[in-house]
Amino acid sequence: MAILNILRYPDPRLHRVAKPVLLVDQRIRDLADDMLETMYEAEGVGLAASQVDVHERVVVIDTSDDHDQPYVLINPELIASSAEFTEAEEGCLSVPQIYDKVPRHSRVTVRAQGRDGVWFELEADGLLAVCIQHEMDHLMGKVFVEYLSPLKRERIKTKMLKKTRDEQPRR
Repeated sequence: MAILNILRYPDPRLHRVAKPVLLVDQRIRDLADDMLETMYEAEGVGLAASQVDVHERVVVIDTSDDHDQPYVLINPELIASSAEFTEAEEGCLSVPQIYDKVPRHSRVTVRAQGRDGVWFELEADGLLAVCIQHEMDHLMGKVFVEYLSPLKRERIKTKMLKKTRDEQPRR
């Protein structure tokens, strides 16, 4: 397994739409394992393949306290969502140390393939529902800051660009 590089907003690659996985094979299983390791290392609860510059429909999520309940969602499709919304403070591994409230459906049902390629359905509420919607947005090329006002988005973009510049080795 390997720790993958997480793209940082406003990297334009974060806006690419992910393509469906045509075959769930060892390459995809290895990708999912690497994504889980990367997510745990970064202390996140979800990661989309788009965030590690692999533009295929793969998401990993683990909202458990002990990091022992991982979900691998391949080719996820939202098949039901509640009429009720919830607003929770969201963050993102691609937008480190930035948090803001985003309205999300309170409950969702997602259909996806697992590591074995078999289709399953998952009903979720609370943090898991928020996380599923957040990660599926990534697969569509959307970052959570795009739900925020243009002024907030511009401030975040400026802060992320400065942070990236400050972290570059000096010559």
